[in-house]
Amino acid sequence: MTATRLRWGALAWLLTLQFFVVEALAEARYTARYSRVGDVISTLGASDSPARQLMNASFVVQAVLILGGALLLRPALRGGAGRAVSALLGAAALGVLLVGVFPTDGNGTMHAIGAVLYLLGGGLGLVALAYAVRPHSEALGTAVVLLGMVAIAGTIFFLAGVTGYLGEGGTERAAAYPLPLALALTGIALWWVDRRGEEAPDSTSLRAERAREQARRAEQARARDTALETATRRHDGAGESDGIDPEDPWATTSRRD
Repeated sequence: MTATRLRWGALAWLLTLQFFVVEALAEARYTARYSRVGDVISTLGASDSPARQLMNASFVVQAVLILGGALLLRPALRGGAGRAVSALLGAAALGVLLVGVFPTDGNGTMHAIGAVLYLLGGGLGLVALAYAVRPHSEALGTAVVLLGMVAIAGTIFFLAGVTGYLGEGGTERAAAYPLPLALALTGIALWWVDRRGEEAPDSTSLRAERAREQARRAEQARARDTALETATRRHDGAGESDGIDPEDPWATTSRRD
């Protein structure tokens, strides 16, 4: 893929952090008492929220950024996991789009469908993304999969109504926040790899490199065994020459020595 395409895709995913900025602004303008532990995110986009238009616009922009980044970065995502990333993050993008277009106190059914699509698609999409970026960086893959597991666990607890520990709003945020965090992290990492001019090997080349290394070690072992065998034969030959009778008058001086 071209460097320009990679940079634009990385920028799109980095800009998904706009959600946190807009959420903080909407919360600051909320006239009633609002708690991130007790109140869900969608409350900031409801009709009684002074910043509802800003919050809902952020949801729509988030959908564009998630999907746009996934499409632009698709060539950088390896193997079958890369194809799964496009589908799962596409579902997440559709979900957050529905959340923004249909506020929670408007069309509640469509809003709920959108929320489920975003949470499930986002959590599973991060697991797939972790495998897709692992050839670039093991550390990046590990960080992304951990965020994905947090998102999946938060989604299960939120949908099952198990919110006593973190609260309804806190549990929803545990499910929703990892996606933009992981996408921004991935965008930065891929941009850094491109900036350094390093093309990370894919899984096939890694296997080929391991095979070459094994063959090299085997060749070294054969050479070592051959050298040891040659040295042993020389030592045995020297032992046989030492067995010549030094009193033999017919033996040459070099042989007696």
